Amino acid sequence: MRALLLLCTCLLLAACASAPMNPPRNKPAAAQTMQRAPMPLDADTVVALSFSGGGLRAAAFSYGVLEGLREQASTPGRSLLDEVSFITSVSGGSLTSAYFGLHGAEGLREFRDKVLLRDGEANLRFSLFNPNNLRRLFAGGLNDRSDFNDWLEKDVFKGATFADMLKRPRPVVWISASNVQYRLAFPFHERTFDALCSDLASYPVSEAVAASMAVPLFFAPVVVERFPDACKVQLPPGLAVRRDERDDQHRLRLALARLFRDNVDSKTGRYLKLVDGGLTDNLGLVAILQSRVLLNTPYGPIPEQDAATMRRLLFIVVDAGQGPSADWAREVAGPSGVDIASGAVDTAIESTMRMSYASFLPMVRNWERDLVTYRCSLSDERKAALRALNPEWRCEDIHFSVTQISFADLSEADEVALNAIPTRLKLPAAQVDQLIAAGRRAVAEDRAVQRFSTAVQRGE
Repeated sequence: MRALLLLCTCLLLAACASAPMNPPRNKPAAAQTMQRAPMPLDADTVVALSFSGGGLRAAAFSYGVLEGLREQASTPGRSLLDEVSFITSVSGGSLTSAYFGLHGAEGLREFRDKVLLRDGEANLRFSLFNPNNLRRLFAGGLNDRSDFNDWLEKDVFKGATFADMLKRPRPVVWISASNVQYRLAFPFHERTFDALCSDLASYPVSEAVAASMAVPLFFAPVVVERFPDACKVQLPPGLAVRRDERDDQHRLRLALARLFRDNVDSKTGRYLKLVDGGLTDNLGLVAILQSRVLLNTPYGPIPEQDAATMRRLLFIVVDAGQGPSADWAREVAGPSGVDIASGAVDTAIESTMRMSYASFLPMVRNWERDLVTYRCSLSDERKAALRALNPEWRCEDIHFSVTQISFADLSEADEVALNAIPTRLKLPAAQVDQLIAAGRRAVAEDRAVQRFSTAVQRGE
């Protein structure tokens, strides 16, 4: 009875806790928005990456992959790390992608000491025996900006905004969270903020990473505001179709159309609540699919100029997902309610990852085909201008390849050891270095990476 009374008291306290724990920090669209520094027009080699979630474990493994690319040759005096032009990431992988996007290849060398070896859990709340923590849990999450985002803001990214990231021509970084009301990926890039009539350049990078890592209940959602009176939003080309025109992406198009309609209607509410990007897709690939649907062009989201000049693209999907985390088959009893709830979430995330990767492969093949058709249909004048930049340019000379790097690519003993590392925000230095070494080794042993490196060096 006492426990029941305590629970009822906590629920009553939670009902009174209506104030938002993470008020929005995005601003209305500025009159002059900052544009990304232009990429060299003669770039014909592109490496793209996706970084999965998984706390510091994913961040360290992704960092190892980047350092592994530093050791793979490209054209004379360059490595494949220099060719990285695009990264999409979720959750723990967003720590690495955002840091790389801000500091580039040279600044990346400090990532281990300045981020991976720091304690991201120092100020977090864990105890459920504290009535105040229970109140916070029912109000939205155990931890909010004062506990977690401030660590990212002050210790990791030191007040950096997307304006700082936009100063670099590459890589383009998409940090993805999940829009829980509309069940869609929410990538932090210019087009997403344009749809909110909001300014991306002034938005803190730490807020985007916090949203990408906001595990439900443990972290309160990150809130962004819509400003329908600040500008006029045009419906994206891919959504300007009749409702009865059905294709493979019909349901996705309907969900996106609803979001865009609500963005410009103040009656539907001004706020979007964002949580862990891994809930939508723990590989970050859905954000690319959504962009392809919205833009409805042969090349998007690749910029048109880059699509015309590029010759080869290698897309590396980096998966630091956890394998089976329990051994429940040895006895009849169990698992506990907490274990089965955690296992259910892991099952949903893992199955979604498998399907997203399986869907990504044919999408890339169709993307390559559409690009060839588009390039070969360019005007004679445009083709002549492209050949003036590169005498060897041919419209059909473009090739996309995809590879996946994960713990399963290593020895069975290494896979078991890596899977045993928890998805925490604090890890011992030995485990951090183990993950970094595993990422570097996985790159060195990946045949697709080796073939791509050889082709670039030979000019094939």
